[in-house]
Amino acid sequence: MKMTRRTGIVAGLMLGLSLSTAAFAQDALRVGAYPANPPWENKTEAGTFEGFEVDIVNEIARRMGSTANIDGMDFKALFVASASGRVDMVISSLTITNERLDSQAFTQPYFQGALGIGVKDGSDIVSVEGLKGKVVGSVATSFPENWLKEREAEIGYAEYKSYDTTSNMLTDLLNGRIDAAVNDVVGLRYAFTQMKGLTVGAEIVTGEKFAMMMPKGSDKLEQVNQILSDMKSDGTMAAIYEKWMGVAPAADSYTVTPMPVPTSAD
Repeated sequence: MKMTRRTGIVAGLMLGLSLSTAAFAQDALRVGAYPANPPWENKTEAGTFEGFEVDIVNEIARRMGSTANIDGMDFKALFVASASGRVDMVISSLTITNERLDSQAFTQPYFQGALGIGVKDGSDIVSVEGLKGKVVGSVATSFPENWLKEREAEIGYAEYKSYDTTSNMLTDLLNGRIDAAVNDVVGLRYAFTQMKGLTVGAEIVTGEKFAMMMPKGSDKLEQVNQILSDMKSDGTMAAIYEKWMGVAPAADSYTVTPMPVPTSAD
C-alpha cells in the first residue's frame, strides 16, 4: 500500500495517541496499603479498596490528572516498598516518627491518632496500669508495638506478642491467648462493631500524627502535600472525615489545618 502524505499524518497521530495513552497509564499513582485496616483502608470482596485514606488518595490522583492503583501488602512490606521506590506512596494510618523520617518521607498529617487497649467484655483492664502482669499484643513494626516496647519496664506486662495482621491479633484476644491488644483506637472501635465480645478498655492519648508515607526524595512530595492543603482549605478533607468517622472534625484539628511537609515528628 502506498503511503501518502495524508495517511502518514494519520498514522503519526495514531502512534502519538498510543504513546500518550501508554504514558498516561504509566502515570497512575502506585499506592501501597495494608488491606485489612478499616475504616482507614479495606479490601472488599470485590477486590476494590475503600476507606478514609482511600478516598483521600483517589482525590489526590484525580487532582493530579491521574488515577490510583492500590496494591495490598503486609504491614512490614509497606516500608520496603516505599524505601525502594516500588510505590509512590503508602496509606495505612501511619504515624510520623523521627526514626521513620531517616529513611522515608511523609506528607503533612491529616489525623491526630490515639491508641486503644482492646480487651474482652468484662475485663478489669481499664487503664495502662491494668496491663501490669498481663499478656499484651500488637502489630509488628507498628507505632503501638514501639510504644509498648519503649515502656516495657514502666508498664510491667508479663509477655508481649507481635502479630503480622490485626485480624490474627484480635482472634487471639477473643480466644483468650492475650489479655489485651494495643492498636489505633479508631481501628479497634470499628473492628469491634464486627466482632462481638470485645471492647476498648482504655484510650491512650499519644499525639501521634497520621500521614502518607512516600519515598525519600520523591519528586511528587511537594505536589501531593499542596493538594492535601487545598483539600483541607476547600472542605473536601472535612467531608471525607465526616463520611468515615461519623462526626465533623474539630475546627483546629490536623484534618482541616494546612501544614508544610514535616522535617521532624515534633
